[in-house]
Amino acid sequence: MKRIVIVGASAAGLTAAETLRRRGWNGELTLIGDESRPPYDRPPLSKQILTGAWQPGRASLRTLRDLDQLKADLRLGQRAAAIDVPGRQVHMDTGESVGFDGLVIATGVTPRRLPDSDLAGVHVLHTLDDALALRAALLAGPGVVVVGAGFLGTEVAAAARVMGLEVTVVEPEPVPVRRPFGDRVGELVADLHRDHGTRLCCGVGVRRLNGAGGRVTGVELGDGTTLPADVVVLALGSTPATGWLSGSGLSLRDGVECDALCEAAPGIYAAGDVASWVNPHFGTRMRLEHRMNATEQAMAVAGNLLGDATPFAPVPYFWTDQYDTRIQAYGIFPPGAEMRIVYGDPSDGHFAAAYGHHRRVVSVLGWNAPRQVRTLRRLVVDRAPWAAFAATPERSPAIVN
Repeated sequence: MKRIVIVGASAAGLTAAETLRRRGWNGELTLIGDESRPPYDRPPLSKQILTGAWQPGRASLRTLRDLDQLKADLRLGQRAAAIDVPGRQVHMDTGESVGFDGLVIATGVTPRRLPDSDLAGVHVLHTLDDALALRAALLAGPGVVVVGAGFLGTEVAAAARVMGLEVTVVEPEPVPVRRPFGDRVGELVADLHRDHGTRLCCGVGVRRLNGAGGRVTGVELGDGTTLPADVVVLALGSTPATGWLSGSGLSLRDGVECDALCEAAPGIYAAGDVASWVNPHFGTRMRLEHRMNATEQAMAVAGNLLGDATPFAPVPYFWTDQYDTRIQAYGIFPPGAEMRIVYGDPSDGHFAAAYGHHRRVVSVLGWNAPRQVRTLRRLVVDRAPWAAFAATPERSPAIVN
């Protein structure tokens, strides 16, 4: 293998490039990224960058000198437009083509938007430029409506409240973060935000955004209520950035579909948020938009490009920081999983929980309990039987809906 091309220059793409070099591969390496900025970390965007606790440069993953040491053809501010799988070519939007023997697709995701949301004052948060634009808008002291109460929406709401702003969160589910964690933890997150002065409108969707003179003025809800707004943040989730792969012949149902080696076609791999692969540890296909997965999967992909042929079977890890609370989780949270508190008490603001599904422990969660949740991770790694938990008295049972 003489030439490897990596499309996507964020955490996954950069990690793949560095792993190849660290493993001693000295062939031609091209790293393509559609942003002109050097690679940077995304988790701080909704927290430290948004509040101003960090200057933008602190989010950088590597210095320009570090990038030079990769000895790569670094193409920042350039966009891949298509690939020719049989011809082993990446076609750029400039009309140029780049040949490859091995290819890593690490193009991540793009944020969802509402129809007719192209109004001044309406923001999404995905890039560093997005974060800086949103911070500039928040510094004017506006009334803020956040649409969506997943991780991103609740983190943005927390940051805006820390800045002293009036914030309303709109969420069609009954509680925040319900899809990953279920009703019980969702209720605790709702209480956390209410305790810090955030208004929650749960169980109702958005009908439309209202505007005047090209600027947003409010958010009209499905029940007819209109929330006045100077700034609206759309945190509606994301879709895999696979449009440029249309017509390639790759399977693209929910991201780039890969096998357990993260291989989508011979010599073509995917890593990070865009990759859908079969995780042998859980026996299911998954696609994860978690920072740690981007790094771990990129390392695995680089190794498999070099011949390791090792299935990628991680126990996923992710976290969210909101106010003075850190929620950490290992594993997966399938619908219908049973939850039991195994350490501490939610009323004290420190607890850990285990989740069972199909008679096995499939995940653990810690609420301000980092040491305990790291210890409990072993239950997920070992696929521990759920029966031991099911047989104990139910102190704080719940079902993940």
